Amino acid sequence: MASAISVLDLHEKLRADPFARVLDVRTPGEFSTVHLPTAFCRPLGSVEPEKLAEEFRRAPGPVYVVCKSGMRAERCVDALTKAGFADAVLVEGGTMAWIAAGYPVVRSGGGVISLERQVRIATGSLVVLGCVLGYGVHPGFYSVAGVIGAGLVFAGLTDSCALGMLLAKMPWNSKI
Repeated sequence: MASAISVLDLHEKLRADPFARVLDVRTPGEFSTVHLPTAFCRPLGSVEPEKLAEEFRRAPGPVYVVCKSGMRAERCVDALTKAGFADAVLVEGGTMAWIAAGYPVVRSGGGVISLERQVRIATGSLVVLGCVLGYGVHPGFYSVAGVIGAGLVFAGLTDSCALGMLLAKMPWNSKI
């Protein structure tokens, strides 16, 4: 199990040390929409654990890893730990918990919608398209909805979403 910290404890640590390192592993689009004031962005898909661990070892102290809710951050902490960096700390509950606690954040006026919403929009659109084409063109198009449904079940069971990983690599998600 990875080392973890609550947002309350992290808030206190950042008040005591405003230069503490906070790594946000969400996409640049998500990061630019809202993030912790001292955080820097390295999307999980672009993190090379060995190189990042080496970079983090150059300065003393822990690196607090955050994402939207904690799942991506936990994967990053595990990867950094396996790469030999023992001071990676998971921020429990992520940015959502930070906001819910009423702590300050940096927000932009617009930007890219969250990756989770992008996945919902894409899957919903594909299901509707499959149903419309199945009704109007050929019943074989109903299989599109079935494949999307099976993909959602697989994503839920494995906590891994291929569509989310694909969308994270899109140009609108790769620029801050």
